[in-house]
Amino acid sequence: MSRLPDIDRDRYTTSQEVLYESLASRPEVARHGVVGPFAAWMHAPEIGRALAAAGAEIRFGASLPANVTEVAICTTGVICRSRFEFAAHRGLAISAGVDETALDRLAAGVDPGFDGDEAAAFAVATQLLGGHEIAAATYDDAAARFGTQGMVELVTTVGYYSLNAMLINGFEIDLAPGMIDPWPEEPDGRVGPLS
Repeated sequence: MSRLPDIDRDRYTTSQEVLYESLASRPEVARHGVVGPFAAWMHAPEIGRALAAAGAEIRFGASLPANVTEVAICTTGVICRSRFEFAAHRGLAISAGVDETALDRLAAGVDPGFDGDEAAAFAVATQLLGGHEIAAATYDDAAARFGTQGMVELVTTVGYYSLNAMLINGFEIDLAPGMIDPWPEEPDGRVGPLS
């Protein structure tokens, strides 16, 4: 159960209504409603509006291919142990062409076996979140693939989704109805570090 109280739509402040209207056309809100990080943002709508704008640009305006973005997001969800983040993006990753078996291995905490650009995104996210830096060889490989702009987008994606994961985890935000729990065997979702 979430630590944040639900807010009745009939009681939205003007700022909350503006935020809601900016989110309403997003596919995930149309599908699940105001859940996940969006639910937290409703309690601080000015911050929520800024984060929503950043998130829309990261997901829909960046130059990175969708599969690369989704690998970065799913990796972030697993490393941050955010059930919601991984569950919300697993299907999007599959739709973007990411191998379902690789995602299952990622969720299980073992090497997913990504190749090419996806392996580069996985390495960047894993190193940033595990040690707060990117090894020179990893950076050089990813930069050769994605360019300077793509690297800024990739690192920003990892940072943005780790922020969302912290909101979700910190406020114990539940999965939306219909989402599949990636770690049902563990009450707190901890399945061990990626090996």
